[in-house]
Amino acid sequence: MRLIIALAMLAVPASAQDRIPSHCIALAGAEPQVMPAALHDGLEANQVLIRYIDHASFAIVTPDGTVAVTDYTGYLGTADLVPDVVTMNNAHSTHWTANPDPRIPHVLKGWGEGAAAADHRLDLGPMLVRNVTTDTRGPFGEGARRDGNSIFIFEAGGLCIGHLGHLHQIPTPEQYAAIGRLDIVMVPVDGGYTLRLQDMAGVVRRFRSSVVIPMHWFSRGSLNAFLAEMSSEFAVVETGGAQIALSLRDLPSQPTILVLEPAFLD
Repeated sequence: MRLIIALAMLAVPASAQDRIPSHCIALAGAEPQVMPAALHDGLEANQVLIRYIDHASFAIVTPDGTVAVTDYTGYLGTADLVPDVVTMNNAHSTHWTANPDPRIPHVLKGWGEGAAAADHRLDLGPMLVRNVTTDTRGPFGEGARRDGNSIFIFEAGGLCIGHLGHLHQIPTPEQYAAIGRLDIVMVPVDGGYTLRLQDMAGVVRRFRSSVVIPMHWFSRGSLNAFLAEMSSEFAVVETGGAQIALSLRDLPSQPTILVLEPAFLD
């Protein structure tokens, strides 16, 4: 697959009225753009930047500079970046922090307080953030915690971007319906701490996303096992970089797994 490497140095303001409605519907278009550029560089009005930071943490950036960080642990690197919103899941310390940077305006926990499930719908103008909860196992696979994990969905630039968090269960039909169509999905591929490989592969097939980004891999072994499982149905692109910029017109016509290499923000 030939990848177009280009980034327009243009930033434009955005508002709730300017955000392109996504309706969680993917459009097939050109090939994905793999970007070696820095996080601070500008984007075209219809692009969204996705930067893999570490483990399950990604920065999702809109052209006006709105930044969301997934599975925020309190450390993003040496760069003094203050996200507009961070999401967290508390399965392990690598997915949350009890002491988030107090400068962050919105800290969204993926688990509820008491018996209530987490329920988020945050409109930041150029980005809408919402969640769908799933159940989690207890330590060492024992027990269960109802609504202990959240799948967070980020709607920006007409794209629906989903982060599966620390997924322990195959979503129910009702949960799939609540999530909706995902154009881009970040998927944990450790093969044991979350879902086993075969079950996670089934979840990926069910979403039918245009772009799949593996995460939560502890070694190339688990990542390569996932790629081998999916390679007969998905194109696999080893980008060699930490970030990509995508728009609706860049979505591949064939479902594609884009492998990003995590890198802290420096």
